[in-house]
Formats: sequence, C-alpha cells, structure tokens
Amino acid sequence: MKIIDIYIIKKFLTTFFFILGIIMLIACIFDYSEKMDDFTERGAPFIGLIVDYYFNFVLFYGNMFSPLLIFITVIFFTSKMASQTEIVAILSSGVSFKRMLFPYLICSIILASMSLMLNHYLIPNANKVRIKFEEDYFKMAYKNYDNDIHKQIGDNDFVYFEKYNVQSDIGYKFTLEHYKGREMIFKISSDYAQWDTTKECWVIHNYVKRFIDGDEERLERGRSLDTILELHPSEFEERLEYTTQMMSTPELNRYIDREILSGSENVTYHLIEKHQRTSVPFATFIMVFIGVCMSSRKVRGGIGAHLALGLLIAVTYIFAIKVATVYATNAGLSPFYACWIPNILYGIMSFYIYRIAPK
Repeated sequence: MKIIDIYIIKKFLTTFFFILGIIMLIACIFDYSEKMDDFTERGAPFIGLIVDYYFNFVLFYGNMFSPLLIFITVIFFTSKMASQTEIVAILSSGVSFKRMLFPYLICSIILASMSLMLNHYLIPNANKVRIKFEEDYFKMAYKNYDNDIHKQIGDNDFVYFEKYNVQSDIGYKFTLEHYKGREMIFKISSDYAQWDTTKECWVIHNYVKRFIDGDEERLERGRSLDTILELHPSEFEERLEYTTQMMSTPELNRYIDREILSGSENVTYHLIEKHQRTSVPFATFIMVFIGVCMSSRKVRGGIGAHLALGLLIAVTYIFAIKVATVYATNAGLSPFYACWIPNILYGIMSFYIYRIAPK
C-alpha cells in the first residue's frame, strides 16, 4: 500500500466519523429538547438515558443514514483535493484513475462490513434496550386497536378474536377451529379467553365445544377451561414498525416463517426489512463510486457545486427506494427486487459517470 493510499484512507475515515459525530450530536440535542419534559417528569435515570437510550439511538440512526453521510464525505474531501489540484498531481504522477479508486474501495469495504454486522446482529439488540427505555420514560403504553384478529397457530389450527385488550390480556369472542384436511372436526367458541400468567396458559370462559364426526355433531358446554395454545400475549403487543427492528436476522427469518404460516398481511413489510439490511450497506459502494467520479474534477463553484449535485443524487436515490417499497407493498412487486432495483439503477449510473470522468 502506497503513501497516497494511506493518505486518502485517513482523510476518508476521519472526515466520515467527524461528520457522523456532528450530525448525531445535533440529532441527540434536538431529540432531548423534544422529550426532556417527559424524561424529567417520569424520572428517567441519567446513566440509563446516556447508556441505554442515546448510545443505542446513535447506533441506530447513525447506521441508517451512513450511506448518505459516506456520500457527502467522499464528495466533500475529494472535491477539496481536486480544488487544491491534488487529484491532478496524483494522475500526473502516473497513477491511473482506476488505481486511485483502490483506497476508496478499501474504505467502502470497511464501512459496508460494519454496517452489515450492525444491521443483522447488533442494532436489533440495541433497539430492544432503546425502545424499552422509550416506552418506560416517554411513550404511553401501547394499546391494540385491531379488530377481527385471525391467526393460524399450527398446521391445522386457527384462532379468532373479535378484539383484544393488551392491558388485561383478554381476547373477546374467542374461537378455536381444528381441521383435518379441509374438513373442520372440532371447534370451541367462548365469550372471552384470558391469559393466566401463573399457569402460563389460556383460560376460556363460557365456552361451547362442537365435535363433528361426519354427519354427527356433539355439543359440550362449560364455565371455564384451561387451554394450551401456540400463541403468546406478546404477539398482540407487537407494532409493525418495531417488531422487526428488534430481531436479529436469524430471529427475523423464523418470525417471517411463522407469519407466512399464519397468513399475516404484514409479511411484505418484514421481507423488505430483511432485504434492506443487506441492500442498504451495499449502496455504500455505489455512493462512493459516484462521489469520486463526480467530484474528482475541478469545476467552477468548487465544493459547493459538487455538494449540491451530490445531494440531488442522494435525494433521488432515497425517492427511488420509497417508490420501489410502495410498489412492493401495494402493487405486488417482490420485496427482494424492490430493495435491489435502486442499487442496480444507480450502479448503472455510476458506471456511466465513471466513463465520462476525467482520467
């Protein structure tokens, strides 16, 4: 590795972490000013506020915006190098433009690898701590407002609640149906089912059992009955925007399998979260490539012109991600393609910019 490689890598990483630190400091200040009254009123501990909340806050949002910040970083320091004719000096010394991209590639691999590790394993665990702290000291307890809840809890078993109360763990108008093939052979209907924390089971009240054997049916009634189901009250407390954020990728894969089995309509959202954990870090390579090729030329307007054009490209990239996500959730586009199409399109753009870049 040559001195110029070390020079560029050092400028890249120091500039990125400096910009990241400034942005996250500003974000923490604005967040605290918004939530200060709630934190004070509810007695949030200072150590917990720093360690449990804001440390994980920085991890989550810093990683989320890292491709954009990396893009701005590359444009900023490369444009500055170009304005000081350092790029011209490097190319004039016999170093090819392709060779000059090598230290940028090294930094991209380092930052993309860090982001992949954070997305798939570390940030979900950090989110559990952050969201728990936020629930305790800022947000009110979650209430479930869903009606007509249908869930498949096994290969042949289906449950139904007309509505569910999260605070008391009671589901009203409870129904359990058991099928053999396409024929229902057993059904329980009750006024309500309540979770018993001591016995770790559901207790159904005022129930009617219906046994079906061909053309014969038999009814059985009772006041209460303990029932073990592959269903936990925590499943009703999950919110769509938080559920997948708190799961590592292996946990998320198992959760998606259960959601597919139960016929959940939210599978697409979970698949998008899964694929974006990989596609967004890979956008680092594309953003760096575009940033170098675009800002390596000395132009009138200097750094300001490069930053303005760079921000325009970043905004259109984010817009492309949102459009693809909407198509996936509403028009049936595969979540995998929805997450990778923006990368493919901007990857093609990066090669075009590379071809016209001064070498």
